[in-house]
This record gives sequence, structure tokens and C-alpha cells, in this order.
Amino acid sequence: MSLFDTTTLECSKLITQRYSTSFTLGIKTLHPRFHDPIYAIYGFVRFADEIVDTFHTHDKAGLLERFRQETYQALEEKISLNPVLHAFQLVVHRYHVDRTYIDAFLHSMEMDLEDYVYDCDLYKEYIYGSAEVVGLMCLRVFCEGNEELFERLKEPACALGAAFQKVNFLRDIRSDFHDRGRVYFPKVDFLKFCNQDKEEIEADIQADFDRAYQGILGLPKGARLGVYLAYIYYLKLFKKIKGLPAAHILAERVRVPDNTKLALLLSSYIRFQFNTI
Repeated sequence: MSLFDTTTLECSKLITQRYSTSFTLGIKTLHPRFHDPIYAIYGFVRFADEIVDTFHTHDKAGLLERFRQETYQALEEKISLNPVLHAFQLVVHRYHVDRTYIDAFLHSMEMDLEDYVYDCDLYKEYIYGSAEVVGLMCLRVFCEGNEELFERLKEPACALGAAFQKVNFLRDIRSDFHDRGRVYFPKVDFLKFCNQDKEEIEADIQADFDRAYQGILGLPKGARLGVYLAYIYYLKLFKKIKGLPAAHILAERVRVPDNTKLALLLSSYIRFQFNTI
């Protein structure tokens, strides 16, 4: 059984490496004891997201429902022949991840199957399920059973997840609209998206980043550098977006070059070593 567990966790690691160089880099800077569980969480959320965002020639609703039922079955039976789900259930049970987080996440994935016009309430509901609960799952891992620490860092973890997701929405506003027919921001018309719309969204994102930073400082040392690196990467992307007019965001996806990511890693590591984060 140990060999099976290890193999499924390695599958989740491979998925992370294939799909996200940025998250892979961030995970590598965590203490090694956190690597496998965070890879397992990423593998789970990545596959669910792929169902709704990529598999356009298939019955996405049917695939997502099957994924949901297989997830719950894996949690009940504590085993799955789907390596992603087996690795994920290991983490859920070991770190006591709340089932409501999983329910909320899968609900948000289901929302992506519908053509919603997002009002403020739906927007908050989607952000919570698609991003904030993922941060809470990771926080469960980082706190390693310390309930007082978890409760203290819950709000900043949610803010960080929300900031990441909103930056993704702003960066991907063009592809989300053209490829998937989605605009997540409430009261925003893609065809009339202007600098004022962009600035209002950016103010909300900045508030999330500000709330998240103090929580990062309170993380256990083995988790702090990796989470800070993700934070600083997204903050860099956000600042780059802020410096561009709305018309540019509508025309081109903004990226952070790989050499900049490496520079951020180096500067973050130096700050960490001198205990300034």
C-alpha cells in the first residue's frame, strides 16, 4: 500500500510540474514535508478545472458529476484507482480537511458550466469556492493540526486566495470572454471595459493583498517562503497589469517572464534568510 500511495502522490507532482511552473517553483521552496500534500491538492483542483475549461468536445457536466461522485467515494472508502483522487483523499484524512471546502470547490466548478451574469453575491460565492477554500485546504496542511493557528490565519488565507483568483480573472479577461463566454466581475461589460472599471477592480484586489500579507508573516517557517514567493509573484503580475491601460488587457495576456520569476525567487530567499519575511 505504501508503494501505491507514493506512486499516486508522484502523479500529482507530475501534474503540477506540467501545468504550472510558477506553483512548482513555489512548492519547492516549502519544507519537504509539505511537498506531497500540496502537490496532491493542486492535482485535485487542476483536474476539476480542466473538466470545465478544456474538455469542450465532451459532456463536461457528466464528467464533472462523475468526478464529484468518485471524489466522495474515495473519501468514504479511503482508496481510489484514480491516482489524483487517491492522493487527495490521503491529504484530506491526514490533515482533517473540512468536507465543506471540497463541496464549495466542486460547486464553483459546476458554476462554470453555466452562463452566469455575475452579481456581487454570485461573484463572492464563486471566489470562495474556486479560490478561498483552496487556500484553506493548504492552510490545514501548513498548520499540521494546530487549531488556534488555523483559526487565526483563516481570514488572511482566504484573502490571498481571492487576490490570486481576481488577478487571474483580470489577466485572462479576454480569453475568458472569447473562449468561454465568461466575465466574472460584477457589473462589467467586456465590450465597454474601461480604465475606470479596471481601477475599481484593482482597488479591491489591493485590499485582498494587504489583508493577506500579515497572515503570511504568521505562517510556520517551513511554509512561509513558499507562500511568500507565490504572493510576490502574483503581486508582480498585478503591478504589471496596473501599469497598463484597459485596452491592453483586452488585447493581450500579461505575463511575468521566467527570468523575472527566478529573480523574485532569489530576492525572496535572501529576505527569508535574513528574517525579513
